[in-house]
Amino acid sequence: MKMKGAEAFIQCLRDEGVDTVFGFPGGAVIDIYDALMDADDIRHVLVRHEQGAVHAADGYARVKGDVGVALVTSGPGATNTVTGIASAYADSIPIVVFTGQVPTPLIGNDAFQEVDIVGITRPVTKHNYLVKNPEELVPTIREAFHIARTGRPGPVLVDLPKNVVAGMVPYTEPKPIRLRTYRPTYEPHPGQIERLCKAILKAKKPVLYIGGGVIASNASEELTETARLLNIPVTMTLMGLGGFPGTDPLSMGMLGMHGTYYANMAVAHCDLLIAVGARFDDRVTGKLDAFAPHAKIVHIDIDPTSISKNVKVDIPVVGDCRNALSSILAWFKRAENLDLEEVRAKHQPWLEQIRDWKNKHPLGYIKETDVIKPQFVVQKLHELTGGDAIITTEVGQNQMWAAQFYLFNKPRRLLTSGGLGVMGYGFPAAIGAQMAAPDQVVIDIAGDGSIQMNIQELATARQYRCPVKIAVLNNNYLGMVRQWQELFYNKKYSHTDLTVAPDFVALAEAYGAVGLRATKPSEVEPVIKEALATDNVVIMDFIIDREEGVYPMVPAGKATTEMLLV
Repeated sequence: MKMKGAEAFIQCLRDEGVDTVFGFPGGAVIDIYDALMDADDIRHVLVRHEQGAVHAADGYARVKGDVGVALVTSGPGATNTVTGIASAYADSIPIVVFTGQVPTPLIGNDAFQEVDIVGITRPVTKHNYLVKNPEELVPTIREAFHIARTGRPGPVLVDLPKNVVAGMVPYTEPKPIRLRTYRPTYEPHPGQIERLCKAILKAKKPVLYIGGGVIASNASEELTETARLLNIPVTMTLMGLGGFPGTDPLSMGMLGMHGTYYANMAVAHCDLLIAVGARFDDRVTGKLDAFAPHAKIVHIDIDPTSISKNVKVDIPVVGDCRNALSSILAWFKRAENLDLEEVRAKHQPWLEQIRDWKNKHPLGYIKETDVIKPQFVVQKLHELTGGDAIITTEVGQNQMWAAQFYLFNKPRRLLTSGGLGVMGYGFPAAIGAQMAAPDQVVIDIAGDGSIQMNIQELATARQYRCPVKIAVLNNNYLGMVRQWQELFYNKKYSHTDLTVAPDFVALAEAYGAVGLRATKPSEVEPVIKEALATDNVVIMDFIIDREEGVYPMVPAGKATTEMLLV
């Protein structure tokens, strides 16, 4: 059967279960946009900048647990997506980005709005394609979705020449995708599982260190059951927050550069470190030769290239996190002559040691009566939402305060640009999240610098009635850079002062949204309550302590035990 390329494109989206596309039109994709007018079952969300389209697709994918889709035109439309694609690549988020391209006869001729987006994005995509002829269109789209969502998820880009989508192409019904050179390993090797479980039996001071792979593989329940069954404390990366309940007694919160004192001390003194779906990022490990120096290290990951990449691993387990954790649970439950209570009891002195570290240096801050502390704002957001909101963040101090003080008990509740650290991520991601979960409260915790990176998406949120709430922690600084300048550059605040800034309340109103402001602690709760009760986009402008820092903090190049605590 043959149909117009644009119509085949739309049908392929239907075949993949796509109901929402974030995009911005242009000449190279005008045929697809024409076909979208007749596709009542696919919602198109018109963003105001292509970077916003990719971040929104990313946020949608994280909340839905499936592939997000962005559609843009050629040239600058395509290049504007690169930051969003790189962010999704760093965080292993499944998205497919479709870019328009000039007609195939013009490729390489410096045609108007031509750019080699395949070459540009090759280092930051899981895979990418240029569709060179009509016969390739349908199978390429199907492969793109398959690659994005399977194995270690990630972004895939498909470049669509205008003549291919405007011409006639063959369309065939979907069939299972089998790629000869791409076969991810989902089932862990039983022998490695047995080695891991026996290591747990020998350990007196084990730690579960979990990352975004636990959330990507929907393994939170199995992880939680494993930790509770064996009485093992859990620490999470930024991407892993919510993979284990943050309010559970076994939770040590986040580890690493801005992790808790007790999580970092536990990793430094443990005798068995079980990494599940994490990649030993430099912000987690600090000085490598001082990271978990006494521990036998286990690494469970679906991506074999991640294992022993940064830290040498003693027991590698290649496979899906959920399957591996299920295998661990099954091993312990069927093991003969094994007293689980004895295993649990052996870990009790270790838990008491961690509790002692926590009592000595709990996560906290110095409260003021006349100045708003940003941590207080985040705590109030947690309290007034019951800890059940979807939180997106920008990047910098706001991101770390959100990670430290909003206790995530469920997966897919924190959306943040972890690996790339993109200012401007949080707000468009919040729009994508709200589209994916229209009945959920969605809050973007932002800095006054970051929020201005994609502030134009206020128009998108208003047009599609996304009642996203934005909590601006406003200190008139590029706060995290200012903190580094304070600590390590003799307080030379080079180009981090943002005192020339918009009136965020007036800005919200200019877009038809609602603006609220709090200047003292007593106003924080009323502002949040009003925002939550408002069926509209709301900017909450919290005027916070200008020089408040994020602590604990591990200086660059130091061991994670060398924390600055105040």
